[in-house]
Amino acid sequence: MGEVYRARDEKLNRDVAIKILPAAFSEHPDRLRRFEQEAQAAGALNHPNILAVYDVGTHEGAPYVVSELLEGETLRERLGAQAFSLPLPQRKAIDYALQITRGLAAAHEKGIVHRDLKPENVFITNDGRLKILDFGLAKLVRPQFASEVDTNAATMRAHTDPGIVMGTVGYMSPEQVRAQRVDHRSDIFSFGAVLYEMFSGQRAFQGNSAVETMNAILKEDPPEISATNPNVLPAIQRIIQHCLEKSVEERFQSARDIGFALEALSGPSGTTAAAQGVTPAQSRRRWARLLIPVTLAALLTAGIFIGRPL
Repeated sequence: MGEVYRARDEKLNRDVAIKILPAAFSEHPDRLRRFEQEAQAAGALNHPNILAVYDVGTHEGAPYVVSELLEGETLRERLGAQAFSLPLPQRKAIDYALQITRGLAAAHEKGIVHRDLKPENVFITNDGRLKILDFGLAKLVRPQFASEVDTNAATMRAHTDPGIVMGTVGYMSPEQVRAQRVDHRSDIFSFGAVLYEMFSGQRAFQGNSAVETMNAILKEDPPEISATNPNVLPAIQRIIQHCLEKSVEERFQSARDIGFALEALSGPSGTTAAAQGVTPAQSRRRWARLLIPVTLAALLTAGIFIGRPL
């Protein structure tokens, strides 16, 4: 959508990032107004898991956004650019997933839907904090943040009209594929696709063409994660399936609910099998190893008592 530059804020003595958008934005006053409204709303989020927006304006006909400058890598770079890669370590993936849900919950509570959540738009800083980037397709769904917001219009992308398919193929929700009106539950589906990739190392929906991929989103379920990652917790599989329901009514109804489900896996004391990332098969093997010496000790004790009278 534009070019990003590293710059220096001389007033506050800090490095920032400046994203300059196509000048075509300024040719359409309604589009420019929506862009400014939504950039201001995103700037008001002020959440540690969302990229901080410092300023928005126009220079020589080109709109721009000033945001914090991040150092690290995107989740896509961490996962790998290829279609098939190694899944993330389970404990790390749960931590990343929790941070994403917190950022999404903050945006949704402000009436902002991202509409383009994908690994490229999730940034991992050098200190392990996740930041949701690029609300370039973001959409206000609550009018109190800006007057006369057209919630049916495609916003913040040049040369788009209401009803056009928006998002990134492979991470779009079924309602996005159908070019229907979307709400925060569309982000939950996209998050499910990202979560699937973190735990399996594979894309949830992928075909030989964009049409085949979108058809899979509408009609098919991704393969069981256990096929590629046998150590994944069954609870993780259920959470992902619940996010990827085709019907919006059958999905998780809020990012906060997903966060609660993920937090239950970590446990307050860290003593449960789920907290330690132990699968049922691993748990059975641990009990088997413990049972062998206990059984031998019991047999030895029984032999001593039986041997005495003999």
